[in-house]
Amino acid sequence: MARNATRHVRTTLGAAAVMLTVLSALTACTSEDPGPPANAAPSAGSSEESDTEESPTPLASGEEMELSVLTYNIEYSGDKTTDAVIKDVGADIVGVLESYDRLPEIAEKTGYPYYNLGLQILSKYPIHEPSGADGLYSLIEVQPGYVVAMFNTHLDYVRYGPRLYLNGMAVEDVLASEDVVRTSSIEVLTPDVQNLIDEGYPVFLTGDLNQPSSLDYTEATLGMREGVDDVIPWTVSEALLATGLRDSFREIHPDPVENPGLTHGNPDFHEGGFGDRIDYLYAGGPATTLTSEMVGEVGGPNVDREYDPWTSDHRAVLSSFDVTPVALRQTLSLDRRLITEGEDLGALYNAPGNDEGTIYVVPEGGAADEAVVSVDVSGESGTTQVDTTTLRPAGYDVVLTDADGEELERNSFWIRSEEDDIALATDKTTYAVGEPIEVTWDDGPANRWDWVGVYEADAADPEKDDYLIWGYTGGHEAGALPPTVFGEMTMGDESQGKPWPLPPGDYRIHYLLADQYSSAGYVDVTVE
Repeated sequence: MARNATRHVRTTLGAAAVMLTVLSALTACTSEDPGPPANAAPSAGSSEESDTEESPTPLASGEEMELSVLTYNIEYSGDKTTDAVIKDVGADIVGVLESYDRLPEIAEKTGYPYYNLGLQILSKYPIHEPSGADGLYSLIEVQPGYVVAMFNTHLDYVRYGPRLYLNGMAVEDVLASEDVVRTSSIEVLTPDVQNLIDEGYPVFLTGDLNQPSSLDYTEATLGMREGVDDVIPWTVSEALLATGLRDSFREIHPDPVENPGLTHGNPDFHEGGFGDRIDYLYAGGPATTLTSEMVGEVGGPNVDREYDPWTSDHRAVLSSFDVTPVALRQTLSLDRRLITEGEDLGALYNAPGNDEGTIYVVPEGGAADEAVVSVDVSGESGTTQVDTTTLRPAGYDVVLTDADGEELERNSFWIRSEEDDIALATDKTTYAVGEPIEVTWDDGPANRWDWVGVYEADAADPEKDDYLIWGYTGGHEAGALPPTVFGEMTMGDESQGKPWPLPPGDYRIHYLLADQYSSAGYVDVTVE
């Protein structure tokens, strides 16, 4: 697939996850589902509330239960072979990486009733995007009214730390690079991870983190990897462990010499490289790890569950837990925060002590009196459908008020255009050599890992030609942050690829979808 050294392909490190629309089925809750218990504690646990000195009201606990979780990078959308693995493993929750827009099909073929493409999750239980989460995590209702918290992320692959180290870079410089590319991204999530653990939630974090663990580069492992002569405190694992999360695989397999648990190679394990463990399943709060297994190819090192064929370039990790879920707090949760124009929006409200209220849809940041859509609701909790068919593509807030009009909770969502008719623009049409190019877009498709690439004007077909400089629309944080329908980027000396500065000539700048090569729009510029 690659055509030159800068081709935008991830055959050795795995592509970043692409997250499109979400269709987890809140509406599957029926009248037989009693919903959240009446004694559920107030407040949604937002970051603003967690910064106060008051301790949160302890959450009511559900029944202790066993829960299995799988983290699986299926490689470039996967296919029927990866679907077969997911179906056979049958985990309760799956953090899927690189599913792109095929997750609905995967859910159908594997029998999962709930999925969230924005967060790349399959689940046997309802998935909620709660107010206060800002699209960074979900609450999964594993018992009626009782939930666990679930994060799933994919960190950027560029400037892979072990490769820099083996090429002679000093450890401190490698870790400084990691701070820019990956640690800053995981720190988008760690405040919420910490808050949820402190409040008493069972918390799970799955993902392809594109970085080894500090638990694997220890004094005991020196000599296992050719050329590695240092103990390396890899920064992403250090940041996650500091929140109180536990590496479930290392809990069950604490000796990295006896069981390295390699999920990917540097070089590729299929070619005989020693490899690294970069796919993880972390757990925190009231969740005790019972088992943790490597899932992969027949005969693979330390592979517990073998499959033939095994087509992914990553191995997967399956862990089981003894979990005590907690009561759903006051919340206004959405079944998805990114919809396509014309679709309805499913919402769950839980407001103990409030028998009547209204859900308003307002322009982003607006107040209830600016509502463009409203739905009256009754009862302390329930589900409803919000009609958004008259709304144009843009960002909106959805607001829950009590009977007196006081705001209780707020969430947000995006409506994207039904067509790929993005409005892409630059601040100028002609630039001097070395002058940064400011690119903006609106009415975008809002996929995670969308990217902007610069091509020579006479070789500008993304399906066959090579790009020059490029960048993700979400930057290095694209795998952690929820995507939006508008944004901006500076093409310059901080851009990926080469050359910079661009030499004099004519160029075409494409907005490309989902870490691949389908263009949603372009704009032409000249450098002179």
